[in-house]
Amino acid sequence: MTNYIGPDEIIRKKREYLIPCVYHFYSQPMQLVRGEMQYLYDQNGKQYLDCFAGVSVVNCGHCNPQITKAICEQVNTLQHTTTIYLTQNIVNLAERLANVTPGQLQKSFFCASGTEANEGAALLASIYTGKHEFISLRQGLHGRTKLTMSLTGLSFWRTDTNPVGGISFAPNAYCYRCPYNKKYPECDLACANEIETIIKTSTSGQVAALIAEPIQGNGGIITPPPGYFQRVKEILDQYGILLIIDEIQTGFGRTGKMFGIEHYDIEPDIMTMAKALANGTPVGAFIARAEIADKYTRPGASTLGGNPVTAAASMATLDFIETQNLPARAEELGCYLKNGLYQLQQKYPIIGEVRGLGLMLGAELVLPDKTPAVSQVDLIIEKMKDRGFLVGKNGPNRNVLAFQPPLIITKGDLDNLLNNLDTVLDSI
Repeated sequence: MTNYIGPDEIIRKKREYLIPCVYHFYSQPMQLVRGEMQYLYDQNGKQYLDCFAGVSVVNCGHCNPQITKAICEQVNTLQHTTTIYLTQNIVNLAERLANVTPGQLQKSFFCASGTEANEGAALLASIYTGKHEFISLRQGLHGRTKLTMSLTGLSFWRTDTNPVGGISFAPNAYCYRCPYNKKYPECDLACANEIETIIKTSTSGQVAALIAEPIQGNGGIITPPPGYFQRVKEILDQYGILLIIDEIQTGFGRTGKMFGIEHYDIEPDIMTMAKALANGTPVGAFIARAEIADKYTRPGASTLGGNPVTAAASMATLDFIETQNLPARAEELGCYLKNGLYQLQQKYPIIGEVRGLGLMLGAELVLPDKTPAVSQVDLIIEKMKDRGFLVGKNGPNRNVLAFQPPLIITKGDLDNLLNNLDTVLDSI
């Protein structure tokens, strides 16, 4: 039997040895020690249904045997060399990504995190266009480095006391709390149209790119209506501005399609990805059309980007996603879960809105006057944890319950989740 130090000792060591920005969920947290597909286990052997997937990471499940086998075989063969030497896995993975990503996206650069991917995509956009300003969306989250934190439109994550300049923020497609007090579709996509006004009034006109998530994860599962991204792309093309789509949470089957932007029938100029690409092995990448990528010619490298182990994990992950048809599974089970949440919404007015696509769903909790029900969300996720269910929370006020489970979850699991959530909502 392994001797686990337990939650109290972990918290003590965190306070002593970790920078305090590294926070954790729950007032009474557990120590997680083992994972098996859609389940996690704590130091006492208690089982939890993971409904957050490490924030959209383990789409194929924890310790997926097929992926783990590929990782172990690669670790025992060749673990690391870096990109200055020729290895096979990195080019094979790049070829796979060119085949599964939308449109003419073709050439990739690999790194070790989503933050790095977004930073690199922004750099590539500037290299290609010769321009240096950016537009981002309110409530977007793009990373923790100097530039990507500055591109982030959530004050919760903007801890830099001196953000990068030259970044303008456009309203997001937050229909539940429309800043224009309009309703879709009568609004004529006013939030998208505002981007043109911002280009004309808030920038010098030298904008390299707009960066956006297809669904804003940390922003509260904000899901743009049909036609939104088509209108955005029309405006950007008119002004010679690139579109960077951040698929770090939405990619690899999560939304019911391989990539979230495919719901909107447009092709990004540059796309970023991470998280679920390697099912838990640290990974990041950005991919662009050849004519854009080919402008980046001066030497560049990522010591750990696309290393043999990460690339092997990524290819095994893609194999599993494709052979198990996880996007279709996410679409089917997402509809099932969404319908269950709609039924709870009819029963409990605290659920103001249910939104999202596939198995990337959010339930925004509100008080009778529509103000955010913040303390209630904290109480709910604590009670759900005690019942063996790990549910996320997000949004600018942290009042959105987030459901982003491994895509291998079952209808039976979702029934258990909904039944327990019903009981908890009734108790508060």
